[in-house]
Amino acid sequence: MSITRNSFMSITRRTLIGVLTVLVLLTGTAAQAAGTAAKRIMLYGDSNTWGWIPVKEGFPSTRYDEATRWPGVLRAALGQDHEVIDEALSGRTTDLPDPTAPSISGAGRDGAAYLPAAVASHLPLDLVVIMLGTNDLKAMYNRSPLRIALGVGKLVDLVGQARGGVGTEYPVPKVLVLCPPPLGALAPQAFADLFAGGVEKSRALPPAYEAIAKAAGAEFLDLGKLTATDGMDGIHLTAAAHKAIGQGVAEKIRAILR
Repeated sequence: MSITRNSFMSITRRTLIGVLTVLVLLTGTAAQAAGTAAKRIMLYGDSNTWGWIPVKEGFPSTRYDEATRWPGVLRAALGQDHEVIDEALSGRTTDLPDPTAPSISGAGRDGAAYLPAAVASHLPLDLVVIMLGTNDLKAMYNRSPLRIALGVGKLVDLVGQARGGVGTEYPVPKVLVLCPPPLGALAPQAFADLFAGGVEKSRALPPAYEAIAKAAGAEFLDLGKLTATDGMDGIHLTAAAHKAIGQGVAEKIRAILR
């Protein structure tokens, strides 16, 4: 069977049109996927972000499950179009090394020492949420509320200095600063001694945090307006407090990333 020149040209045109149609569809699908990519959020915190369960003896403790701790509540509230990444370590400070934890090598509990690597390893990010400062209230650090807030400001600056990561070019993520709720009645005595003077200082943190966040160009949320520090040790949170924080932070994040 022979194919005429006209038949061949007709087949070629149809093939070309088909290929172009597929390319257009694929391009449109890719653009749509890029436009609807999940928003990526990194949570940077201490034991109250990790999910420490308050216990009568103070420690040792265990961790709330994913659905109970506030990052999990946040993840469920935001839905599948948001990806929430937990970076939490018990005892983490804003920018202080902890001499009582030699077993944790490298950056240890110093939040400023580890934050650049954490940001770079999780890029691209749309938002970094920082909830630190409670451990800075420990008596051994002898820090004022303003100095603690300045430690948080240093963390905000470090996020801004990420410069797109390692060999990549990504926009600098936005930052949301969360001021921890004030400490409650401290127990057992070991915790009361560890955080001596901390209750009063914790009550003075919100205005200092807000001023520093504003100066650094970050968003701010006072968690003390959502919940008290209601765990039996006065430092950690009950499941109800985790739920309140997760839901409240979700509402704030929606407003930031819309």
